[in-house]
Amino acid sequence: MILAVAADALQIFVLPLFAEGALSPADDVLDLAVAAILVRLLGWHWEFLPAFVGELVPGVDLVPFWTFAVVNVYRKWKQVVAADDKTHSDPPVIEGEYKSS
Repeated sequence: MILAVAADALQIFVLPLFAEGALSPADDVLDLAVAAILVRLLGWHWEFLPAFVGELVPGVDLVPFWTFAVVNVYRKWKQVVAADDKTHSDPPVIEGEYKSS
């Protein structure tokens, strides 16, 4: 999360360096590095692809796409973990008749 926020803040607040969008070599290097590090840290997620493409469009790259992508990946991960915990904590229900001998 810190990496995504830092990359988006850098692109927003250091605007003259990254103003050209896809034509800026510094912007391209930053986006490639952030994408590679996020994939390495979090694994491949489809949310990173639209974030990367959005960062290449001039003007649109001021939207914090990396932060949105990481928040979405985290939200989905929390849902999976919560569903896993719920299914493992409930004992299995066995239906049928109980006969003692």
